[in-house]
Amino acid sequence: MMVRERMEAKLNEAFAPEVLAVTDESHLHAGHAGAREGGESHFRIHIVSKAFEGKGRLQRHRMVNEVLADELKERVHALALRAAAPGEEAAAPRQN
Repeated sequence: MMVRERMEAKLNEAFAPEVLAVTDESHLHAGHAGAREGGESHFRIHIVSKAFEGKGRLQRHRMVNEVLADELKERVHALALRAAAPGEEAAAPRQN
């Protein structure tokens, strides 16, 4: 199973999100520090879940980091995270 797939499975199980997008952006970091041969080192996550209601940004990030602790320790060098509760402004995905 690929790192992205493991991350998606863990996040789905832990948070039952309404929205979940896990994007491997490793190709954008080729040649930079932490970039690995074969990718799977730099990810962007957008997650919307009721589990984040009433929680601040730092607490939400800690919750996600705890669920993904093994991946962050073993393979993932960088993680960009947008965690929101349903109905929050941040719930709509950004267009780059």
